[in-house]
Amino acid sequence: MQQIEFDFDGPGQKAAAARKKRVGLFVTCLVDLFRPVVGFSAVKLLEEAGFDVEVPKAQSCCGHSSCHLDDQSTAKAEARHVIQTFDVYDYVVTLSPSCATVIRQDYPSLFAKEPIWCNRAVALSAKCFDLLEFLCEIAKPDKFRSSFQGSIAYHGLGQSENWDLASGKIQRLLEGLEGIDLKEVSNESSLSPKAVLSSGAGTMISDDLGQLMDWARLLKREGSAIEVRHIAEILAGMADGPAIGERAASLTSIRP
Repeated sequence: MQQIEFDFDGPGQKAAAARKKRVGLFVTCLVDLFRPVVGFSAVKLLEEAGFDVEVPKAQSCCGHSSCHLDDQSTAKAEARHVIQTFDVYDYVVTLSPSCATVIRQDYPSLFAKEPIWCNRAVALSAKCFDLLEFLCEIAKPDKFRSSFQGSIAYHGLGQSENWDLASGKIQRLLEGLEGIDLKEVSNESSLSPKAVLSSGAGTMISDDLGQLMDWARLLKREGSAIEVRHIAEILAGMADGPAIGERAASLTSIRP
């Protein structure tokens, strides 16, 4: 009879901890250049959810512009670089829904006639999520360690085709925070401040930094005091600094 051996822990030994899943954070160009706090907020959220987070220094643009300008040569070079940089991770989390779309949809199409790269692109696309998706579908935190006092308006911004999906995820995540008064804004216009101004909210949020920067400009033009922030800042409890489009106090104090 074949002997079956079991590997029990010896006296004083502890079972090896399960390996944490590794997340490669795709910061995006805009976050890197204009709003680093969004990246720090995302790292905090992902680590609190139990993941090992790395931000590869070698990362570059996803190739959104090249893909949509049909610059195949440049787009393929950028895609290859992203694939080589991120395919070692269990998950890839982007801080822009549009970057996630490029990686998941455009990369496999770019390499449709190159089987090896196509397979790598498909594999990467299967584990790529934008931050909202990842928190709602993979991390699924019961609650967040932060709180926010005030009224928040949330909007689908430029993603009108995904409005119901995006707004549902935003609402689900924000309901895990204490002190928030949620005011959903109608999606009647992608770049009209009217609905936000009439909501009575003190802060407007979404998950698309490019569109949030446009909104900050439009609201300032209207003389509005509504703050504009990325949802990651709110969820991570890192919304105590200047809002998008506002000067830091230190810069304001030295202005002539």
